[in-house]
Amino acid sequence: MTLDPAFQVFLGGCRDRVERALDRWLPGERTCPERLHQAMRYAALGAGKRVRPVLVYAAGQALGARLDCLDAAACAVELIHAYSLVHDDLPAMDDDALRRGRATCHMAYDEATAILVGDALQTLAFRVLCDDEALCVGHAERVRMIRVLAHASGSRGMAGGQALDIDATGQDIDLAQLENLHIHKTGALVLASVRLGALAAGAGDDPRLPGLERYAKCIGLAFQVRDDVLDVEGDTAVIGKTRGKDAAAHKATYPALIGLDAAREMATRLIDEALDNLADFDANADPLRHLAGYVVGRKR
Repeated sequence: MTLDPAFQVFLGGCRDRVERALDRWLPGERTCPERLHQAMRYAALGAGKRVRPVLVYAAGQALGARLDCLDAAACAVELIHAYSLVHDDLPAMDDDALRRGRATCHMAYDEATAILVGDALQTLAFRVLCDDEALCVGHAERVRMIRVLAHASGSRGMAGGQALDIDATGQDIDLAQLENLHIHKTGALVLASVRLGALAAGAGDDPRLPGLERYAKCIGLAFQVRDDVLDVEGDTAVIGKTRGKDAAAHKATYPALIGLDAAREMATRLIDEALDNLADFDANADPLRHLAGYVVGRKR
């Protein structure tokens, strides 16, 4: 897809910012224990779409924040996402050998190291929110941010969604059950990204925040629908993971449940609804608008 030039600049700038923040917070490769730290950097740096950090930056900018005040939140949410991918790829979970176009962490290192990598990335995320001096809010707001990220990551959010996914594999579930699964597994961290951006902007009580949260819920679900579509029609070399893996594992997906065309239409409807919820925002929210189109039009 062709991206708006201004959004391309914004997207590239956000990715560069979060990459620098990750590099700064991750221990060096020669820091003991070296193998663990090398694997942490392998899992977190140099690849990925960075959609969640970009959401942090875009939401914070829409609410008046400077980008440098948003680096800590963007870094923290990406560390949580990276940890979840490492654990999701393990043989006991999705058993994937390919992630982001290269060997998964447990394939590149070993299974025990990958488990520890996920543990360490997760805890580092909360340290960043506690200790990053560039975060432009006080202690009370930091606690709110930690609470938001903890809730989104745990049994009521992403981890719970993974449990629902495991339970649903090979089972017949309906559309409402599938949506509930993804509201937790994918949507919780997407919603948290927007909330973290708002809190880092000092706008946690802004009256426009409910609309921003509805926007996040829509694009979180649209992101998953698009992922399901790409698992059917994407190119393994482009999407960076094995095409058809969900079908081979008998996982519940939107194309399997409602058909490929209906899944594409669903993603488009969700993006239209997301954009409707930005009506109260000015041009500072344009990155959010362009990001919605990117989510549904991406090839990987």
